Amino acid sequence: MTSFNRSTSRRLKKLTQIPSVWEGDRRPLSSSQTQPRDPEGKGDCILWVDGSQGIVRGMDVVGTETGPEAVVRTLMRAMEHPHSPAKPARPQRIVVRDREIQFYLRGVLQDLDIAIDYAPELPLIDELFRSFGEILDSQIPDLPPQYAQALQEKAFTIWQASPWQFLEEQQILSIEINRWDVGKLYASVMGMLGMEYGILFYRSEESLKQFRAAVLRDEESQGRLEEAFLKQDCLFLTFERNDETDEEDDGDLADLPLSEVDPTFGNIHPLEGLRSVLYDEEALVVFVALESLNRFIRDHRRQMYADSFPSLSHRYRITLPHADEATKTVSVTVSTMPELAAELEEMAGLDIDDEIADSSMMFSSLRDDLIPEDSFLSLGVVSWEMLEYLRQGVTYHPVGEITKVGDGLPVILIQTSRPRAKTVIEHLEAAGGLKAICFNPGADPFDGNQYDLGLLQTHNNELFLFGEFLDDDPIHVEARKKWNQRCKNTKGYCGLIIAKGLTGSARGNPQLRDMMALFEARSLSPKDLGIGTLQLVPELQFE
Repeated sequence: MTSFNRSTSRRLKKLTQIPSVWEGDRRPLSSSQTQPRDPEGKGDCILWVDGSQGIVRGMDVVGTETGPEAVVRTLMRAMEHPHSPAKPARPQRIVVRDREIQFYLRGVLQDLDIAIDYAPELPLIDELFRSFGEILDSQIPDLPPQYAQALQEKAFTIWQASPWQFLEEQQILSIEINRWDVGKLYASVMGMLGMEYGILFYRSEESLKQFRAAVLRDEESQGRLEEAFLKQDCLFLTFERNDETDEEDDGDLADLPLSEVDPTFGNIHPLEGLRSVLYDEEALVVFVALESLNRFIRDHRRQMYADSFPSLSHRYRITLPHADEATKTVSVTVSTMPELAAELEEMAGLDIDDEIADSSMMFSSLRDDLIPEDSFLSLGVVSWEMLEYLRQGVTYHPVGEITKVGDGLPVILIQTSRPRAKTVIEHLEAAGGLKAICFNPGADPFDGNQYDLGLLQTHNNELFLFGEFLDDDPIHVEARKKWNQRCKNTKGYCGLIIAKGLTGSARGNPQLRDMMALFEARSLSPKDLGIGTLQLVPELQFE
């Protein structure tokens, strides 16, 4: 058994011994003192009170696995540094209701002339814990108990659907409910930048616009941003790492398994501020919004992966949890708002530069003679650190100031032999350099296949085919998703890397020494390119 150092014992014996009886106990933090100890609970509360004076001298909260030493540490603070208005002192007698604690204290405190007794009940501490229990019982839960499970399930369905993979924050969905004094909610999906994940349900279009305008206006002022944040009028669902996840792990939340993510619900209002609590009607509104949004994503997911935000609308009948027959269902209409999205993009300066937008002119031809047929091709990303090395070590053609957002610059990598790589670089330079990279739909009318065609646009407005991919190839679909997200992170900037080493050990995995040129460019959507779906004809073979 651990005991005090002799110097500690001498110091404690110098404290004035008062003719008082102190009560001490350790109990789990729960609203019911009759329920068994919960090993996954919030911990244990240790209390030391002066029964003679009726005051608390020391209190601490410790983990349930913490040993009996914690009881002694709290007792020492109760003697040497008690809560006000008590004075430092040691008691003549201590009473506990736990035999193990009694025997432990007798061994540890044997040199302090303090009697350690047992009593089955501790009136003052019992009363204190009853008060704690009443406080805990009176606390409002984060979610109404009758709706909590249903809301959690809908939240996890949203997490698995991952709408942030194809919806940007400014691509707003309206959810028309017309119930509980709510007409429409305006849903803004967060997560495409890989920083915060969730959905904001604005109660008005005006509140949404005001907040986004305030953020753009005051983005350099933390104080003003906080003020703008609290002036929102919305309900929210956000996702966070749960308490069991390593907080030092700074990886992307989206990479975590479902078991390590927790949803949080709440409300923001200019007069209420932020609260992570939903009341009954708010919980029903959020339930209906999440269920209708989940169905809309299920029905229109593929359409919303398009480069342009489509105009879609769908009506659903939602069954409410724990409702009587008269109010069991509610009719909800979910619609995309492309006009509002365009307005918000213009407000944020996300619209395509005039120089790029003007590229919808007619092109002289679509050529497939730039990239050698046996080249290795991949869609990927170059980290910002590696990008700096590339810019200094290879033939480099910059395009402008690129904001470093996300995991790096999205790039198309083309690896071929050294002589052919030099030829590709020379042809691009002769055409004025690379202007844009685009993926455009293509179709083969002979076999019915749909293609995603990779195109390079040079500054002399020529288009070169660099790759063709089946539209439903799951590997390419996933690569395109990441490409689109990264291009949105960089506000349309991307790059083309030409590398050598196709026939050597670096085939498929070129190192820095194999990379010969970096052409930075802008990413174009098919709408910006403006040439429509390309049809395979005998004069132009894709294969």
